[in-house]
Amino acid sequence: MTTIGIIGGTGLYALEGLSNVQELCVDTPFGAPSDSLITGEYAGTRVIFVPRHGRGHRHLPSEVPFRANLFALKSLGAQWVISVSAVGSMRETLHPGDIAIPAQFIDRTHLRESTFFGDGVVAHVSLADPTCTRLAATLEASVRACNIRCHPQATYICIEGPAFSTRAESNLYRQWGVDVIGMTAMPEARLAREAELHYAVLALATDYDCWHQSEADVTVDAVMTTLSKNTANVRRVLAHALPAITALPYHGEGCGCDQALVSAILTQHESIPAERRQALAPLVGNRLT
Repeated sequence: MTTIGIIGGTGLYALEGLSNVQELCVDTPFGAPSDSLITGEYAGTRVIFVPRHGRGHRHLPSEVPFRANLFALKSLGAQWVISVSAVGSMRETLHPGDIAIPAQFIDRTHLRESTFFGDGVVAHVSLADPTCTRLAATLEASVRACNIRCHPQATYICIEGPAFSTRAESNLYRQWGVDVIGMTAMPEARLAREAELHYAVLALATDYDCWHQSEADVTVDAVMTTLSKNTANVRRVLAHALPAITALPYHGEGCGCDQALVSAILTQHESIPAERRQALAPLVGNRLT
């Protein structure tokens, strides 16, 4: 049965409309996830939902337990992961309320654990194309079907936060060709690839950061005002997209996400400590046989 993980970003702390709901407290080798995970059926599809910042928005971006969240989703059977993320727009034509679907990331974080590996296991996954092209295309089609302005193939710069950018930083990032700015897509995308998950981001534009001279500088109040509209939109998109994702073959051609570890683990299998092999079994069990 297809299982889709949904990571809720700022403003999306619960997923309304679930049936057969269960709330699960999951322990992982990387600590506890952001909150208990909610499983159920949504639009006829099995989903697992975790609010990235916890219910009540308790975790700073740097405090989000990214490894625990992705590990928990994988261990509960998730195959596809949709990451919902609030972002600032770095382009005049990408308006607050629009949805971007990133294809590339620039990682400016520096305080976060960014791999499942280490402690006796060395692996290097390919991250040249860090999102699932099939999942991204399906999400794009659903965004357009919901009559929401969509910006595919976007470049997302992830900053450490929690403060918003300085004006100089914002203008520099625009020179780099960035389309949106946020604080949570990294190391989430790296970890999803290591977990061989099909991963893509719905980036919900809330503001113009601080580069736009004719707009007010970004504030929490401004972000939250737009988020209420964005949250309603993302629920519509998910209801449309989930049945289409269910129809996608997990091992289909065109992305290779589910094969990311085939040649990535460099450590000789017999040299991997037994406790690490056991801890990582939900991720790499079938790659160490």
